[in-house]
Order: sequence, then structure tokens, then C-alpha cells
Amino acid sequence: MLDAILRRLIPHYQDTHDPIVRERYGLLAGGVGLGLNLLLFAAKLLAGVLTGAISVTADAFNNLSDAAGSAVTLAGFKLAAQKADQRHPFGHGRMEYLAGLAVSLLILLVGVELGRGSVEKIFRPEPAVLGLLPVCLLGLSILVKLWMGWFYGEMGRRSQSPALAAAGADARSDVLATSAVLAGLAASHLLHIQLDGWLGLFVAALILRTGWGAARDTLDPLLGTPPDPAMVADIEALILSDPSILGVHDLIVHDYGPGRRMMSVHAEVPADGSLVALHGVIDRAERELEARFGLEAVIHLDPVERGDPRLERLRALAEALARELDAAATIHDFRLDEGGQISFDVVVPYDAALSDSEARQVLSQKLAAQVPDCRPVITVDRSHVL
Repeated sequence: MLDAILRRLIPHYQDTHDPIVRERYGLLAGGVGLGLNLLLFAAKLLAGVLTGAISVTADAFNNLSDAAGSAVTLAGFKLAAQKADQRHPFGHGRMEYLAGLAVSLLILLVGVELGRGSVEKIFRPEPAVLGLLPVCLLGLSILVKLWMGWFYGEMGRRSQSPALAAAGADARSDVLATSAVLAGLAASHLLHIQLDGWLGLFVAALILRTGWGAARDTLDPLLGTPPDPAMVADIEALILSDPSILGVHDLIVHDYGPGRRMMSVHAEVPADGSLVALHGVIDRAERELEARFGLEAVIHLDPVERGDPRLERLRALAEALARELDAAATIHDFRLDEGGQISFDVVVPYDAALSDSEARQVLSQKLAAQVPDCRPVITVDRSHVL
């Protein structure tokens, strides 16, 4: 059913790499969320007035914060869809991440305020009145939020939007919160105990947890995270599919917002190959990466000497010694000049026990011990992929 709706409202809805398509996903999801959350706020506020329960009123204002979040999401997608300009040559895609961060901060603020009010209600309890209309309103809101959780989650998955994914997580937590409030009010009514303040505190805790998770998920891409390992494997397989490419390393993906990613990578090629022919191979690989992954790629050529027995023996020795530092360590750009100087880069994980300078010193000493006449020049890199 969702496919039929998207097909009708969003032309080329499956092409989520297109910024225009992603903008329409955000506008549709944000508009639906804004309208439904405002309706739920009004319904729960009425239920809160009828019952006199702060937990219900807290749940109502939670939906009001969701409505504000939907409005911020709408604005974020609209701003993110702006074209690149002279001041922002990489576009405005990160505005979507900033919108998600603003939503999460708003959620946290609502959680703190509702927690404060709930604590006051614990020390000054007032009886809640449970009636048929409030029960029906809360039950209906649970059903609506269940659908919204699915809708946001599916829209976020298709468009790869952290802002929509955060909204989906928030909607699912709202289901739990409203269910707890409804069950608690029923228990209070039947057992004649005052649970309202504690239920409000529970709702506030759920809101804070959701806000913190959403903030973390939107901060990560702003700070920079490694690319998806499956995508890395696909990128490497695509580049290595041409037999002229002997290996790849130093793969970096720069995220300027969903649908706006750039990447750079070094490709090892035979040192005695035709530069013109190899340039053509690299150009084709860059075009294929753009078409398949929506990545603007820059591939650097690294010439690799092959067939020299001494060089191959020294390379194998350096690789073995690097693995003694860390089992996941690798080397690249291995060169041996006429004066006997060995130079190469060693890549170690970020969680390796040794610092860069320590790794360089230990590896140099190990090489010098086994090849006394060598003069190693070693560069230590940290991997940008998982």
C-alpha cells in the first residue's frame, strides 16, 4: 500500500539518491507527522483534563513536542534540498542532520520538564478520574502511534534518513508510554492507589531515553563515522573487478548529508603499465561508483613494482612484522630505492595498543634487526573503515 501512495505522490520514488526525491520523502513524512501529532495532542490534552492525571497531560505534551519535531523535520528537508552554492560548494545536506539534532534536543527538554512536574505530583498526589472517553482517546492514540512508528520507520529506511528513523523510534516509545499510562490509570482506579506521578515520571524517562538516542544518532554523522562495511566491500570489489588494479587502500568516505557523499581511495597499479590506459580504467571506475552508489569518487594511482625477488622478500617480511604489532595491521606503498632505503605505510586499527610513534619505532627496530643495511621510512595510518 505504501508503494502505491509513494508512486502517486513522489515521482521516481525509488531513486532515493536524488535530493529532490529525498526532499519529497521528508515533506510527506513531516506533513503526516505534524497533522497526526497535533490531533493526538488535542485528544490527550482533553483526556488529561477529564481525568486530572498529570501522566496523561505529560503524554499529550510529548505529542506536542513530536509535532514541533515534525515541523523541524519539514524545515530540515527543505533546507537540505537547496543546491550547492559558492559559500556551500558541498550542498546543504547536513541541514537534515541538524534538524534531527534539534528534534532530539526538543525531546530532551520536554522530558526534563515533564519529569519535574511528575516529581511534584508524587509529593502532592491528587486522585485521577477514569472515564470511558479518556480510555477511548488513549486507546485510539496507541493505534495511531503504532501506525506512525511503522510509517516513519519505513520512510526512514527507504530514504536512509536519520531524522525519520529518529521519529520512528520516538513513535514506538510513545506507544509504550501511552500503554503504561493507560494501564496505570486503570490500576489506580481499581486498586485506589496513587500511581499518577510515578507514571508521569516513567513517561518522562522514556522521553529522555528517546531524545538521547536520537541525539546520538544525528551527532554521529555530523562528527564523521566509518562507512558501512558492506558498502566498503562492494566498492573494493567494483574497483578490483578490472585486472589492471592490483589492490586498494586509504578508502575514505566524506558524508555531506544523505545523497551527498564523496570518496577517495588509492588504487595500486603496475609501475610498468601504460599511464594512458590506466587513466582510462580509473575514469571508468569513478563513473561506475557514481552510478551505483551516488558517490563522487576520486581515485589516486599508486604504482607498484613487481617481479623483484628482493623487494618481494622484504615486503613479505614487513607484512609479517606489522601483523606482530597487531593482527589486523596491513601495509601498502612499499618501495625500495637504489640506496637501500625502504619506505611504506602501515595501517593499524584505532584500538591498537601502541601509539603511532611507538608502532613506528618498534617496527623500525624489528626491520633493522633482520635487515641491517636497510633504512626504513615508515608512515603509520589509521584505518577509516571498520
